[in-house]
Amino acid sequence: MAQELKVFTGNAHPELAAAICHYLHISLGQAEVFEFSNENIFVRVLENVRGCDVFIVQPICSPVNKSLMELLIMIDAMKRASAERVTATIPYYGYSRTDKKDQPRVPITARLVADLITVAGANRVLTVDLHAGQIQGFFNIPVDELTAFPILSHYFQEKEYPDLVVVAADLGITKRARDLATKLDTPLAIIEKRRLGNIEKVETLSVIGEVQGMRALLIDDEVDTAESLTVASYTLKEHGAEEIYACCPHPILSGPAVSRIAQSPIKELVVTDTVPVSEEKRIGKVTVLSIAPLIGEAMYRIHNGLSVGAMFQ
Repeated sequence: MAQELKVFTGNAHPELAAAICHYLHISLGQAEVFEFSNENIFVRVLENVRGCDVFIVQPICSPVNKSLMELLIMIDAMKRASAERVTATIPYYGYSRTDKKDQPRVPITARLVADLITVAGANRVLTVDLHAGQIQGFFNIPVDELTAFPILSHYFQEKEYPDLVVVAADLGITKRARDLATKLDTPLAIIEKRRLGNIEKVETLSVIGEVQGMRALLIDDEVDTAESLTVASYTLKEHGAEEIYACCPHPILSGPAVSRIAQSPIKELVVTDTVPVSEEKRIGKVTVLSIAPLIGEAMYRIHNGLSVGAMFQ
């Protein structure tokens, strides 16, 4: 086992890294990570990491390409500084939606990102709620995938809403929705939708299941422009849902997302801080739960050779 656990961060989400260190009762590792005027990224580790068990906390979030390059260069810097093991801790895996060839002559960028992380020198990956399970198979190094849904389900368990129904925002999230419905002891419904080409436009087709007169809890793995989520909420309202709540691990909230949520029938959107949620995005409808204890506990278990899967049993 490596000698000492150390946590470092780039510029993508230093607040989360600090919260993880608080959970672990350690200080955040010191490193310079900045961009020169020519847009080249420079990294310098400011403390000894020789023989250490290093975790680099860096979601691949906005600005996505800069965050990715910071992660890759930090991994390389740690390996060259003789770190015993480097774990790329990626709470949000950018490019994850490009996980297959669903059109002619398109890339599988999620696989390319996995190759980049591996070639940079990462020994393992720690991530949260991948968009597609097969992304784990894109790596030839160990991947620990955590899930934030127990945190989200606990929040709604405490609310004890009567007549609750869990609604999968699309067919792809159905398994996680079923697990959440089981945990909350509620029925399950599914929104069947069709995305129109590569434009961020969604046409909702139908609701599978009963939502009439019930409180609907919409779930998805991420909210980007909130087109899918808000269209689904209007559809649920048309089908007679009394109140509509929503939850997801990854609040990307880009472009018109916040204004769409504000104007929608959604009463509350519950998310985690896998990516930064700025103050202007934290409108009254948006509740942000901390993912830091979950990631911190996983780091502790990886460092000490304990089971990560046991956290969810």
